[in-house]
Amino acid sequence: MKIRIKGNSIRLRLTQTEVANFANNGYLEEHTEFGNATFTYALANDAEVLNLSAKMEGAKITMQVPPALAKNWTSTNEVGFQHKLSLNNGKELFLLVEKDFVCLDNTFEDQSDNYPNPNAHC
Repeated sequence: MKIRIKGNSIRLRLTQTEVANFANNGYLEEHTEFGNATFTYALANDAEVLNLSAKMEGAKITMQVPPALAKNWTSTNEVGFQHKLSLNNGKELFLLVEKDFVCLDNTFEDQSDNYPNPNAHC
């Protein structure tokens, strides 16, 4: 699972295996170690939320997905889903979760478990 944070937006991208694991377990978590601290980000199936949501506790960001949305996304060809979360300060936090496609340009990362890119032509 990859995370991209820019300004007030957070995007998670999941490989095929990660989507399958999330479908089976309702939870997925990754860690980045900094030596003196660890940053954690997670995706959780959460019946307490009505829309895609997010919370930050300590050095952990958890994106929360309503069960019906999670089931639809993991069992269909739907690429992703998004939501603008209203914040108490009047601003918004844009959230996006999507399936990770194989890049069309050259990259050094392993993409063997990514979804086939629909824009690739053989």
